[in-house]
Amino acid sequence: MTMTNETWGQVRGELLKSIGKNNFSAWIEPITFDCLEDRTAKFHAPTSFIGSWVSQNFGDLILRHLASAGMGVDRVEISVGKPAPAPAPANTATTPAEDLAPRAMELEDAAPAAVDYVDGHDAEIAPVAASAPRRAPSAPVAQPRPVAAQANGHDDDLPGAQLNPNFTFDNFVVGKPNELAHAAARRVGEGRDVTFNPLFLYGGVGLGKTHLMHAIAWKLRANLPESRILYLSAEQFMYRFVRALREQDTLGFKQMFRSVDVLMVDDVQFIAGKRSTQEEFFHTFNALVEMGKQIVISGDRAPVDMEELDTRIASRLQCGLVVDLHPTDYELRLGVLQHKAERMRARNPNIAIAPGVLEFIAQKVSSNVRVLEGALTRLFAFADLVQKDITMEMTQDCLSDILRSTDRKVTMDEIIKKTCEYYNIRQADMMSANRARAIARPRQVAMFLCKKLTTRSLPEIGRKFGGRDHTTILYGVRKIEELMQVDSQIAEDAEILRRALEA
Repeated sequence: MTMTNETWGQVRGELLKSIGKNNFSAWIEPITFDCLEDRTAKFHAPTSFIGSWVSQNFGDLILRHLASAGMGVDRVEISVGKPAPAPAPANTATTPAEDLAPRAMELEDAAPAAVDYVDGHDAEIAPVAASAPRRAPSAPVAQPRPVAAQANGHDDDLPGAQLNPNFTFDNFVVGKPNELAHAAARRVGEGRDVTFNPLFLYGGVGLGKTHLMHAIAWKLRANLPESRILYLSAEQFMYRFVRALREQDTLGFKQMFRSVDVLMVDDVQFIAGKRSTQEEFFHTFNALVEMGKQIVISGDRAPVDMEELDTRIASRLQCGLVVDLHPTDYELRLGVLQHKAERMRARNPNIAIAPGVLEFIAQKVSSNVRVLEGALTRLFAFADLVQKDITMEMTQDCLSDILRSTDRKVTMDEIIKKTCEYYNIRQADMMSANRARAIARPRQVAMFLCKKLTTRSLPEIGRKFGGRDHTTILYGVRKIEELMQVDSQIAEDAEILRRALEA
């Protein structure tokens, strides 16, 4: 039986049902049928990468569907390039070469499955084939190199960001505010099957999100050295996407980012509001999840609180495990300082730290871990330069600017976040026009606390609360002041929140 366009069209329909729309659009659409010769069905692929991938992953499936359609085929062979322009033999059904262009455009809108690819260009390979039973290609096929997050500066091909060798699980101090995030990150890093995908870590600046993501990458590299791990910031993702558009290499971009076993994107809030980048991120996310690949993402807020983030992306990010890294407490800050002090004293054992110094710093510097570690680094550097031990007097003199800047009340962001957590409402609701009592009362409490615990003016507070007029803020503040005189629950709520914020 001869092979015709109609027959190949029927087979394509069966393949679509078998492998799904995303895989079909990514891999079967680009290939074109050439001819049936010596019981070998010959196809052409636009790139060697696509030819190799289709042959290795879908070759047997194509063969089975061809056989089911009544074709006497023992072998599928995929060559690179366009079909020859010469007239086709009698048993050949050709697809016009002009069809390749629109199919390439269709491919850009598809969300292909994960693939084994790393380089931004294709190696020249001989035609690759799949058979029943599977036969070796007629010539050696260039094997793609695994993608991995960069751990040194020598792998210019790798698209990921540089991994910090100090950001490991061994150097991460665990406390109550971050214990869940640490446990979830460690589970992913062990490389075992996890019940959540993606893992979304969020929290304020300097609370350990990036540290945990680097630690996951290092752990995976140790446990699964052959796995393809890609860590980068959302800004780098956008930059590479824009460059691919400029260089008209969106196919290479898709192949790169869909080839990984683990994709890690830091600071995803950066792409919020950037429509084209969000669209591509959405397709990449879907493709990897469909193939069961692990995704780890971090942001400064929960997905539902990122107002400019595409609702489809926010919805999918919440399908996995969303973990909040809470602001550090005193015990965690002290643990961080003790851990860092041990490492620094190991490098310079001649410097001693007077009793109470670390406790003093942990009590006074409560902004975030980066400021905390920076303060201790400065102390050790100063002590080393003047060849003296670290005393309480030296600490107060050397860190006077940090102590002044941290000796403050809380910020409006902290007040809003803590109030939302206390009343179990979303920050987006806090900023909305929703006047339901379950939303309006916590909003007024937050306004009251902003007025009492910060030096911000009423107009500034109004802008923070979704652009409200200063008279609205004044009304909210006075309302809570009145209710506190007659409603013990409101008074208790306000006092609990005040103590929590000033702790």
